Amino acid sequence: MVANIIKKFMNKVLRNFFKKKKQVKLGLYGPPNGGKTTLANRICQDWLGEDMGSVSNIAHETREIQIKEQITIKSKGKELTFNLVDTPGIATKIDYEDFIKAGMKDREAKTRAKEATKGVIDSIKWLDEMDTVVIVLDATKDPYSQVNITIIGNLQAREIPVLIVANKVDLKKAKIKKIEAAFPQYDVIGISAKYGDNINKFYEGLFALVD
Repeated sequence: MVANIIKKFMNKVLRNFFKKKKQVKLGLYGPPNGGKTTLANRICQDWLGEDMGSVSNIAHETREIQIKEQITIKSKGKELTFNLVDTPGIATKIDYEDFIKAGMKDREAKTRAKEATKGVIDSIKWLDEMDTVVIVLDATKDPYSQVNITIIGNLQAREIPVLIVANKVDLKKAKIKKIEAAFPQYDVIGISAKYGDNINKFYEGLFALVD
């Protein structure tokens, strides 16, 4: 009951944002390697025919805010236009030695750690610019992490409407129900951003936020 009230309130907030703002910002947030940029590329390929950014198996490939303006998506006769903001992965700790373990040399690892730290700070600052947020989580990992709880807490404090994406459902270890249990106040949609599985339901979920 309480979750439904919260959801309706957030939907109302988002509708007001869309009515008042011409440049609506939709942010992709989440921990590193959840698949934010892969999802951003999927959206841009589907509606613009181009990629948004590069991806890597090494954490913090995206270390700067990236924006694609005026993306218009369509679903069931409706259109939705927004500026897509892909943010660096949020982490509570960034250690350059982790990059060395991934095969980087000392100087490169330290540079990446420094850039990644700045990226985390920028991501949090940009929360104040967001009209709505899609949280992209790796469905094979435990959702009860300090990073996820911190992100959710910041969004709730700002009353920003949220859709949670449980990414990587193509993997056997994916557990969508665990993410649903962790964050029952939000809609959770399982997708594979890499292969496009269930991507149409994701687009419908974006529309549901403003209906």
